[in-house]
Amino acid sequence: MKSCFKIMNSFDIIILYAVAVNVVSFIVMGVDKRKAIKRAWRIPESTLFVLAIIGGSLGSIIGMHLFHHKTRHWYFLYGMPVILALQIILVLTLVFSPIEWNFW
Repeated sequence: MKSCFKIMNSFDIIILYAVAVNVVSFIVMGVDKRKAIKRAWRIPESTLFVLAIIGGSLGSIIGMHLFHHKTRHWYFLYGMPVILALQIILVLTLVFSPIEWNFW
């Protein structure tokens, strides 16, 4: 009997992780903006940066601009794109590296 589920390879897992962490980063930006409007307990800025650093920089940038949140803070306005640029450089370096990356 054949299984209906395909075994995910490492590339699929990386893509799934990237999508998930960016969606979470986007949502967290929106939640923090809503809390700011209601003057409620806020999500720490360090948490927002950690989400960006672990791969959610694009979701954070989109959330910043869509929700008009943290756009007056220079360290967010310039820091998030720098994190994204570094992540793109890292990915391109790994993709075009002469070293073969076998995760499994």
